[in-house]
Amino acid sequence: MDLFSRSWAALRTAVAELPDEDFARPSGCAGWLVRDLVCHLIIDAQDVLITLVTPAATEPTRDAVTYWNLVGAPAGDDPLDALTVRLAAAYEEPWLLRFHLDDVGSAAGRAAGLVDPAARVATRDVVLTAGDYLSAYVLEWTLHHLDLIAHLPGAAEPPAEGLARSRELLERIAGAAFPPSLPDGDALRIGTGRRPPTEAEKAALGEVAARLPFVLG
Repeated sequence: MDLFSRSWAALRTAVAELPDEDFARPSGCAGWLVRDLVCHLIIDAQDVLITLVTPAATEPTRDAVTYWNLVGAPAGDDPLDALTVRLAAAYEEPWLLRFHLDDVGSAAGRAAGLVDPAARVATRDVVLTAGDYLSAYVLEWTLHHLDLIAHLPGAAEPPAEGLARSRELLERIAGAAFPPSLPDGDALRIGTGRRPPTEAEKAALGEVAARLPFVLG
């Protein structure tokens, strides 16, 4: 729960500190500018708020690892992705995106701090504890933090503990271990297809290289 809060706060701070011109730069999400990614984060924050106030009476069916599914590479024709781009453009000014993310994002952070970790919540037709749900979202925040700074040299990196936890989660989701020589950030970028491995990295990955990328859905 604490790691969720630290990862989320770091990502929101990174967005708050971006100069206006960076919102028009590419992000690490294919086809999305930074402004599109920030709009997606607003939607994510809304999802967190909705989930934390959607109690479930049944036993959990997923945990922080099984919450995620491995899916095929995106075809680029997802209507929700296209909607996100249109919504981001409608904001027109970067300060409006910053304001909305701070507003909704702060509320999501407060809700996460107040919820009982053992409480059962429902989302995406599954049930899991609030603690597992928030733990799963550490991976979401960390990957999108990497996406945010993909083309912004000098921008703050995600928290080291968030990177380590996200790597652990990805390895468990994929049933594959990345070589210790690969730093956590690179393991996440390569593992999820955000960049291709170098020849040396491919050799270190061994049989895992043939299974890449691990796309989460």
